[in-house]
Amino acid sequence: MTVSDLFELSMPWWEFVLRGAVCYLGLLVLLRLTGKRSFGEMAPFDIVVLIIVGGALRSAMVGKDASLLGPFIVVATILVIDMLIGAIAARSPMFDRLIEGRSVLLVRDGREIDSALRRNSISEAAFQRELRTKELRSIEQVEEARLEANGRISFLKRE
Repeated sequence: MTVSDLFELSMPWWEFVLRGAVCYLGLLVLLRLTGKRSFGEMAPFDIVVLIIVGGALRSAMVGKDASLLGPFIVVATILVIDMLIGAIAARSPMFDRLIEGRSVLLVRDGREIDSALRRNSISEAAFQRELRTKELRSIEQVEEARLEANGRISFLKRE
């Protein structure tokens, strides 16, 4: 292998762009379909999933290319698309809701909304752990709790 081989692409540059864009958008859709809690708090199995997904998508994005340039084209494409999506979401509330989702009410006036917890795959143990991280001893201390679009749970304490 020579130095020039490191920069010789095995397919046209635009194919790297297309593959990177399709993989990014496809993964974005899959993650939205799995729900907010998928990566809101990174448990060890979430990290394993990320590693496996990255490994599985590598060949989909760069094929059999062994150059240094191919992966950089893919990464540049993903970063540009991510910036464009962010810019569009900042200007369009409807697009932002589509991409980010909405917050979900989990507790109101010290009472859990069980259906919301189940619908978002939040176990009682996970919810209690979140309470403790906010230094709350019981749900009665909570005015409102929401599962935010980023997967984290926010709490408003009762006065």
